[in-house]
Amino acid sequence: MDIVAWRRETRAVRYALREAMTAEQRHDAARKIAAGLDRYCADHKPGRIGLYWPIKHEPNLFAWARERSIELQFCLPVVVARGQPLEYWPCPSGDAMRSGVWGIQVPSHRDVVMPNLMIAPLVGFDRARYRLGNGGGYFDRTLASLVDRPFVIGVGYSCRELATIHPKPHDIPMNMILTERSRWNRTSLTP
Repeated sequence: MDIVAWRRETRAVRYALREAMTAEQRHDAARKIAAGLDRYCADHKPGRIGLYWPIKHEPNLFAWARERSIELQFCLPVVVARGQPLEYWPCPSGDAMRSGVWGIQVPSHRDVVMPNLMIAPLVGFDRARYRLGNGGGYFDRTLASLVDRPFVIGVGYSCRELATIHPKPHDIPMNMILTERSRWNRTSLTP
């Protein structure tokens, strides 16, 4: 099996499925995912959360982040150089943003920080908590570069579950997968 071709085709199908969702369905899913993040944050009190700028109809968690910005600190991943690990820069509420690599919005001021909790969007996922991302390898490369890894939650829509993503040796499983319907952690599935 050509895993690279399979992943490329699977991504294309998953992107089309996300795009076919109505705005209301995506908003409702993001609200339910945010409720799951609230439960996690209440139990574990992360100091700083690495979020992401939603692209290609990924769950948009910015409303949740704005509502929680008084008690939680947020930062965004930034591609500083192609093929290198991501950097996380703080994104205080109301700060200006600018267009980064691939037109993805990033904070306008570089100040490298390390989140205690990283949230990663999922194109697809499996129950072993492996994440199929957008294909650049930045997130796995970032995790592999860290000596002390933060807790990592992959977020996505439940209909993106796959039997397997056919993980490669460089793929790193998430600590938890959180969808609008359930969550998978190291030992259990919780509806």
